[in-house]
Amino acid sequence: MTARTRAAIRRVEADHLWPDAVAVALSRFEWAFKEPGRYLSGPGDSPGIEIEDGRDDLEVALLYLPAGARADLGRLVERIDVEFERRTVPDPGWMSEWTAGRWWWWRIRER
Repeated sequence: MTARTRAAIRRVEADHLWPDAVAVALSRFEWAFKEPGRYLSGPGDSPGIEIEDGRDDLEVALLYLPAGARADLGRLVERIDVEFERRTVPDPGWMSEWTAGRWWWWRIRER
């Protein structure tokens, strides 16, 4: 990630998230993806915090970033999405209005 992207992320965090929200979200996925195979879980020190919450934060950042920074962060998010889809299966269940635009909440983790 470029210095310009990091600066833009800090501005978005100050206005729409909280300090280090994007770094924390990225680290959640890094931690979860260290597990072998298709197994996924969130960090053990954050009970009740799902990695999908991190993806929500990344989506907010992408929404407010300027085009260049959005593309820069978007490349990382695209890789995260591909890996998340690989490690989960679609949930055929009911979808709420809150999760309608958030496909990552409609995936089932294999245990």
